[in-house]
Amino acid sequence: MARGEKRGGKVARAVAWGASVAAKLAERRRAAIEEQHRASAAEPEPPVTPASQPAPAAEPAPTPRRAPRGEAPYREAPYRDGAYRDAPHREGPYREQQRRAPHPGRPASPADAVPWSLRVAAESTWRLLLLGAALYVVFQVVDMLRLVAFAILAGLLISALLEPTVSWLKRHGVPRVLAAAGTFLMGLAGIGLVGWFVFWQVSTNLPEVSKQATAGVNQLHNWLLKGPMHLTDTQLTDFTNQVKLAITSNTNQITSLGFTTVGIVIQVITGVLLAAFTTYFLLYDGARIWSWLLRGLPRQSRHAMAGAGPKAWATLTAYVRGTVAVAFIDALCIGIGIQLLGVPLAMPLAVIIFLGAFVPLIGAMVTGTLAVLVALVTKDVYTAGMVLVVLVAVQNLEGHLLQPLILGRAVRVHPLGVVLGVASGSIIGGIAGAIVAVPLIAVTNTVISHQRRRNAAADEVFVALEAAQDAAEEAAQEAAYAAQVAPDPSPEQPAAT
Repeated sequence: MARGEKRGGKVARAVAWGASVAAKLAERRRAAIEEQHRASAAEPEPPVTPASQPAPAAEPAPTPRRAPRGEAPYREAPYRDGAYRDAPHREGPYREQQRRAPHPGRPASPADAVPWSLRVAAESTWRLLLLGAALYVVFQVVDMLRLVAFAILAGLLISALLEPTVSWLKRHGVPRVLAAAGTFLMGLAGIGLVGWFVFWQVSTNLPEVSKQATAGVNQLHNWLLKGPMHLTDTQLTDFTNQVKLAITSNTNQITSLGFTTVGIVIQVITGVLLAAFTTYFLLYDGARIWSWLLRGLPRQSRHAMAGAGPKAWATLTAYVRGTVAVAFIDALCIGIGIQLLGVPLAMPLAVIIFLGAFVPLIGAMVTGTLAVLVALVTKDVYTAGMVLVVLVAVQNLEGHLLQPLILGRAVRVHPLGVVLGVASGSIIGGIAGAIVAVPLIAVTNTVISHQRRRNAAADEVFVALEAAQDAAEEAAQEAAYAAQVAPDPSPEQPAAT
């Protein structure tokens, strides 16, 4: 409060000082104008001389004479649209002049008849169409290079997560090469440790899960027979035979799907290797890469992007770190709930939920449905319902507490924008597109906000400079006028002897 009152007092004093200065300037200007009026009234009027006599008024133009009845009009007789008749001939130059002369109230050209709003709309439309075509070409190129684009984006996200560690090591005297390599290897070791733990848990609990799944399928079979649906053994047998027949008839498609799966695995391995190389070089030489990119921009855009780049990187770093924290809390809470309910594979399911939580708002819920299905197959409907309740509770905790508290300052994007961005990213790039959509939106929002603030500050500086220039010009004019109206100093009288 004291600081606010002190600041308010300073503002009030500044406003009062400005008002006093404006009043003094107005008083000086009014006095100068009155002095000028008095000086002009005291000056005698100059005598009238022949050279200064006003020129005689011009005689009015004679009224065009009309031609006698029955004769062609004279040449000096004006036509109603300003043209002159070429008497006595009505054909030839007269008709040509009439065709060329603009009609009263009609534009000179068809382009002048188009309304201004329609012109603006047409100009904006073709520019928007050109911009849309350029964006379409960019998206097509990115789609063809999807693997490289996603590898670069994944490298940026991982680098944003690991870069604080590299900076900390550099500040403590570790060389840049060792800091980048050590952080990169620690990250790989952590990912490998998590993968080994998931594989170990699945391979250890798989026999027990298979038995529980078989028992769950038998319970489902009995429920279909004795439950409200009242199916018969013949209907269930026919359904099973239809499934087997569909699998047998679509063997070629399943085989091609297997080849497609092999191709996808190869692409995934290639993308992982590209992301790993991108991450290492961003950690090792990120500053030089950014400087090289700035040198490739036009000269007038370098300063703006040089200021927006660090802010965008800070936003990306805060987003990745906050997302990791939110995903860890989601996986921890849901994993504890699943473990307390006795659902098998609680730890692998928690790891899957952790990875899915990198998609904001909906990722943990979507991957958590796998835990509901496991509970439904291995336990019963009640346990599956309780797992669903845990998922909904953790999702509400994330949306109303964790996201605003941890990611609110970093992202500053409305939840509707987040949902639409995730949906658009999933349509364009699948799971990878859904993961990178929100950080792209956050970084774009940061860059646009920085440019808006920069333009506003530039406008304020320009207005201040214009005001200072106007004040200087007014002061110079007043000084010149004061020098003109000031009385000449009287000559000094000789001293009396």
